[in-house]
Amino acid sequence: MTARALRVVEPEPRRLNIRPRFRGRELGLLIAVALALYVGSLSLGATERFRAQLRAGEPGPVDMTTPADVGLLLVYVGALFAVHAALVLAGRRTDQIMLPAVALLGGIGLLLMERLPQDLAGRLGGLAQTQLAWLIIGLLIVTTLAVAVRSDVWLRRYKYTWAAVGVGLLLLTFVFGRDVNGARLTLTLGPVSGQPSELLKVILVVFLAGYLSENRPLLVEESTKVGPVRLPPLPYLAPMVAMWAIALGIVIVQRDLGAALLFFAVFLLLLYVSTARISFVILGLAAFVVGAGLLYFVFDHIRTRIDIWLDPFADPQGTGYQVVQALHAFARGGLIGTGLGNGLPTIAGRPPIPALHTDFPFAALGEELGLVGILAILGLYLVLVERGLRIASAAQDEFRAILAAGLSLVIGVQAFIIAAGNLKMIPLTGITLPFVSYGGSSLLANSVIVGLLIALSERAREPLPPPRAPGRLRRVLDRGAA
Repeated sequence: MTARALRVVEPEPRRLNIRPRFRGRELGLLIAVALALYVGSLSLGATERFRAQLRAGEPGPVDMTTPADVGLLLVYVGALFAVHAALVLAGRRTDQIMLPAVALLGGIGLLLMERLPQDLAGRLGGLAQTQLAWLIIGLLIVTTLAVAVRSDVWLRRYKYTWAAVGVGLLLLTFVFGRDVNGARLTLTLGPVSGQPSELLKVILVVFLAGYLSENRPLLVEESTKVGPVRLPPLPYLAPMVAMWAIALGIVIVQRDLGAALLFFAVFLLLLYVSTARISFVILGLAAFVVGAGLLYFVFDHIRTRIDIWLDPFADPQGTGYQVVQALHAFARGGLIGTGLGNGLPTIAGRPPIPALHTDFPFAALGEELGLVGILAILGLYLVLVERGLRIASAAQDEFRAILAAGLSLVIGVQAFIIAAGNLKMIPLTGITLPFVSYGGSSLLANSVIVGLLIALSERAREPLPPPRAPGRLRRVLDRGAA
């Protein structure tokens, strides 16, 4: 045989065929978002100038043509269109609705931060400048994930590693974290500080998606019978429940009740989405009622939260002060609100509701935008959830479907928990309103979620990874079934 015949032709490396793709719907919606934020900034600027004239004793016509802070508005809108340009150049056929919805939520939060006293928080010149910096970093994360993530193998294969990293971060927070308002939530490493519980919600969804997609047939078809009651197959449910219980237990010890409620709700919803067994939901709710009753008598801070929820007017100047002031803010807002920047003036240089920029932005927006405004904000969260569930329904396999559903439900459930807490529908928790509340940890974690969802919405996806060889347990089960 000749040398030419013996030569092996190696396959050429696969090249990505990147062609710019026009995203007309996204561009039109971003233009509408920019116009809405411009009008909001005009309203805020006019209100601030009117208040300044009243304080100076110089009543007269008010300039209605200048935004509150032109620089902040231009930088934010410019960043939005830069993200759009990057998605156009990447040429991927991804969702065109999620970015404008997130952009409007982030812009509303930025306007709220402009309206509040700038010395509440922030290191870059004030509250609004720091929030803008976090928003730009979040948009960078969204762009990077939406453009670069073309395969989910790195998520599905290392689900236990991700779970161990998440629980490890919480343990580090419990040991080395610092207390903030009675809860040990913040971990500081050098100049960087954050709340690992925000990242854990993403890790939890990845783990649940991997485990449920692998064991879904057994969880759907098999049952453990205890007398007349048919329970889920406990051997296959135990590892998932153990991981969830460890994370939940640590969070409860850290007194982060908002994250505990979020984890529990996402766990139950994903279990139902993947199995469609209502018995799982009933058992979960029963366990929640029993656990909540026990925790009420064991932990003083949980008893305090529930007592405030039941009757905040029992101590309106003490423990119930925040909730009472939030209810008054919603009442002042009425149907159409008082206008941006025209809410209740500060008291001794501070907002009337403590922690307004982190825990109660929904109440502040309810006062200034009214019922119409907060319904529109809740509608934006419903848009995000609907787009995520649409991505899940069009997914190529069960892992991607459960992952997309879980990521979208995290945003929806978190928004519901904080909105319901501000409205006294459920006990108040310390989580943030996604993309609106001040805080870097929440913004970055939710940006990871949106970036992954946009990447998962790609219509022409990479081929699925090859199946792994079945483990010993699976071979035994298959032999028994045969």
